[in-house]
Order: sequence, then C-alpha cells, then structure tokens
Amino acid sequence: MDYEGIAIERLYHDCFKIKGSKTVYFDPYQINKDEHKADVILITHEHFDHCSPEDIEKVSNANTIIITVADCQSKLSCLNIRNVTLVEPGDKVELLGLVVEAVPAYNTDKWRSPGVPFHPKENAMIGFVLSIDGKRIYHAGDTDLIAEMNNLKNIDIALLPVSGTYVMTALEAVEACKLIHPKLAIPMHYGAIVGTESDARTFKERAPCRVEII
Repeated sequence: MDYEGIAIERLYHDCFKIKGSKTVYFDPYQINKDEHKADVILITHEHFDHCSPEDIEKVSNANTIIITVADCQSKLSCLNIRNVTLVEPGDKVELLGLVVEAVPAYNTDKWRSPGVPFHPKENAMIGFVLSIDGKRIYHAGDTDLIAEMNNLKNIDIALLPVSGTYVMTALEAVEACKLIHPKLAIPMHYGAIVGTESDARTFKERAPCRVEII
C-alpha cells in the first residue's frame, strides 16, 4: 500500500518493506521472491523468525546497514555485511537521512514457563521508530501492551502484533492504539507461527483509528 508517497509492504509475519527515499526492511523472514536490496535493515531481537541470516542475505549487499541488538551479533557474523550498529532501548541513530529510535519491547503476561516471559524486559529486546521522508513508523517488535507506549509521540503508522501467545492479543493491540494515537495501524504477527487473519479483523473492527490489513 502507499501512504503519502511511502510504499509499505508486509512480506510475512513481522517482516515489512518500507520504500521511500531509502529502502528499509524490518525483521526479514521467509523472503521468497526477488526483492530490492536494503539500504537499512532493522532487527528487533534474536529469535529465528526475526533474525534470520538466510533471509537477511537475500535483501542485503555489502553497503547495507543493519541496526539491531547485541544478542543478534553472533548470528550475523556469517554475512558479508560490514556495517552493523548495535543499539539498546532508548538509543537513537541518524543515518542516510533517516532517524532510527530503539524503544522497549517485552512481555508482561506471556509466559514460557511460570515466571519466565517469552520476551523478558531485562533482555533489552526492542521495537523501532523509523523517521523517513517526514513520517514516523513504529514497529512494535514482539511486545505486550507496555507503559512505555505512552512515550511514543507523533506516530503516523503503527505496525502492531495481534496474535497473542507470544505478543499482544488483538484487543490488547486496540488498547495500544489508545496510547499511541497513530494515524494508521497495520496488524502483524499472524498467519505464520501463531495467529490468524481473524485476529487482524478483530483488531480492525475494534481499533479507534484507521486500520489496513495488508
């Protein structure tokens, strides 16, 4: 879809391609066709469905810049990518006319085992706010509804997980929209490992903002 001159494509799961003055991918995964090479790749955390070296390789070249967390570094060492920038929640990177902010992403009530969340806050996993061509795009990463969403300002597009199990449910994503106030929300994290299009439709029906399922 086109949003005011920026092309937004959901390729699979949490993987999006953003094409404006630069081409940016979030969490490349299950890339199954020829794609534009990335200027920048943003990786939220080390889990296989977010940090997939074989998929990153398909959309990168020697000039691609990767921005990610330290836990992804060893997985990326097999790739011929010279420029990897490591960030933590709260960091901001300016490059190629883009601004990339790393924001917290973690579970509050999704448990791997009693007391052990799938995405612990102390592991410093992240989402991103990408500023490109005058627009601010929030990719939430794998997260629950968290207090830090109150700090997100002037978000044009919010890419939000809706499947539950490991991340927010559709109704929790609705509540996230009430905190973030995006102009447009797009559901993700369904139709692959967990979640169905029904989750995306529920989110669209209940959200207090424009929602596009892509």
